[in-house]
Amino acid sequence: MRIGGVHYGVGAPLLTGLAEDPDVELLADKPRVLIPLLREGALDAALLSSIEAFRWPGYRLAPGLGICSRGPARSVRAFRRPDIAAIHTVGLDNGSATSVALLEILLRRGRFGPITEPLEFKLVEPMAHPDRLPFDLVLLIGDFGLRAEPGQRQVLDLGDEWFRWTGLPFVYALWVIHPSADPERLIPRLRQARDEGISRGVLDGTGGAIYYTVGEPERAGLSRFCSEAIDLGLAAADLEPMWLDDIR
Repeated sequence: MRIGGVHYGVGAPLLTGLAEDPDVELLADKPRVLIPLLREGALDAALLSSIEAFRWPGYRLAPGLGICSRGPARSVRAFRRPDIAAIHTVGLDNGSATSVALLEILLRRGRFGPITEPLEFKLVEPMAHPDRLPFDLVLLIGDFGLRAEPGQRQVLDLGDEWFRWTGLPFVYALWVIHPSADPERLIPRLRQARDEGISRGVLDGTGGAIYYTVGEPERAGLSRFCSEAIDLGLAAADLEPMWLDDIR
């Protein structure tokens, strides 16, 4: 089984034991590296930014598994300069397409205060000191999002703001399965990895802010996120991935 997983600590509980499994070839990398590999079928499944499920046809989703928060995520944070009246320039850590889309949704819905159009987005290398960058707002995710020193900047937790706005959990990543792969073989192994990670107490660095089970509230949050993304042209309106609920 060719499986791709995020290399951030926040995804560690979902990957428990996969690297040592002789039946698994595990590639650990950033979502933006894994996405083209899954699209072309070089991977059978990958733990990907949830918005990818609504950007490419034919995907199937492993039920019950994902990276979620109900409130602060701690690992997906934006850092705002304190001396601006409105946000105009945004530096993006592009490791996760979902976090980038979520930030744009929150900005354009006025959740982080006034903005000046057109918003200017630029990719940046993640760093520990966002106040050294010239942008009004800097997005950092994963390990850098957790550990960055804000300096004088205001810290904005995207998961917290989403929950305050919608009252719904947010799903950052899902196990996405290629159309040609065998889900009957994959899904039990992915579920076993998650269960082992939880039972072993594998740490993700968020102190319990992130959890790894997708139920009906999480699906509702994902549906709301998809609708918001479609409305802003950030996801395709005619793509609906299939949840493989019948596979146990």
